[in-house]
Amino acid sequence: MARYDFDQVRERRGTDSRKWEKYGNEVIPLWVADMDFPTPEPVLRALQERVEHGVFGYAYPLKELFQALQERFQRLYRWRVQDEEIFFMPTLLSGLNLAFQAYAHPGDGIMIQPPVYHRFMKDALTHDMAVIDPPLVPKNDTYEIDFDAFERAITKRTKIFILCNPHNPVGRVFTAPELEKMAEICLRHRILICSDEIHCELLFPGYQHISMASISPEIASQTFTLNAPSKTFNLPGLHVGFVVIQNPKLREIWKKACYGLIPSVNIMGQAAAIAAYQEGQDWLDQVMTYLKGNRDFLAEYVARKMPGIRMTRMEATYLAWLDCRGAGIHGDISEFFLKKARVALMNGPEFGKGGEGFLRLNFACSRKILAEALDRMAEALAKNNEGIRK
Repeated sequence: MARYDFDQVRERRGTDSRKWEKYGNEVIPLWVADMDFPTPEPVLRALQERVEHGVFGYAYPLKELFQALQERFQRLYRWRVQDEEIFFMPTLLSGLNLAFQAYAHPGDGIMIQPPVYHRFMKDALTHDMAVIDPPLVPKNDTYEIDFDAFERAITKRTKIFILCNPHNPVGRVFTAPELEKMAEICLRHRILICSDEIHCELLFPGYQHISMASISPEIASQTFTLNAPSKTFNLPGLHVGFVVIQNPKLREIWKKACYGLIPSVNIMGQAAAIAAYQEGQDWLDQVMTYLKGNRDFLAEYVARKMPGIRMTRMEATYLAWLDCRGAGIHGDISEFFLKKARVALMNGPEFGKGGEGFLRLNFACSRKILAEALDRMAEALAKNNEGIRK
């Protein structure tokens, strides 16, 4: 078993990294959901073997990839999925936008649970959809669902509910009763469920992911599930994702909408995905142990050295949700930390209702970089507070 050194700082500037090159050399980037850790060794080996072969012709999805996904679904969620129910695509955003065009029309309603991944809103509006956004409700250090508000928000033209589970950015892993209640409401109103489960294997101890479509055949018939190895194994640049659709009628609609527009999985992405799913578990176990350490380090640091900032309980993902409303910062909070601390973070309002006064922080980096970023932020806060007292 390979042992991975996640403390090692790997230089990513000069490597076409969107994360590291957007803000320049003086800024520590903790914004986009992109790990700084090296990819699992079996993935690197599989990619090297493909390169050494030297031919990059057209390819079909390999049986090994279907089998790897099916084994994982069965083992983790007791969910049986057939080959014909899996469709590959470059990214989950490709699938999201395809779903808007395949299963809805301009003016139809897309329901989300803000504060939530900003592209759910932005992309729906780009397709002239109406965004319906009953928010999650803060409670202590986490969030809950207001099911009455959830159902009241539905209109006759609501066509798709986008479930984000685990939730980005609030870090919730929804329970079976919560999932069943949301599904019951959607089934009763004949609303399709788009279940974005891309963070489903980035779970902290004590939490268990339940795939929405695995709960019952009735729910599966009204659900399409978006997923990818990209967040789990840090492969976003290889552009390999997939959707699971078990309703035959929905599959036919999807295939027609894809025709000539959505390519199959690329050769390199396919090789990486197979290796990751078949041989990447040791790496995933180690990276989750490291991420737990980072999560705990971050939570303790915020509590001790960042007065006025509170961290939401993290059940999954490597994206911390920070409540900065009590920190005494006037104006744009992300801009404050960018200018005063030279740390780039995602601004809460981008995530919709309930995001005002919040920041999202990506802690999937070496602890050394995380500590330096937090020291910069704490110093900027101290100077700001000193200025307020004067």
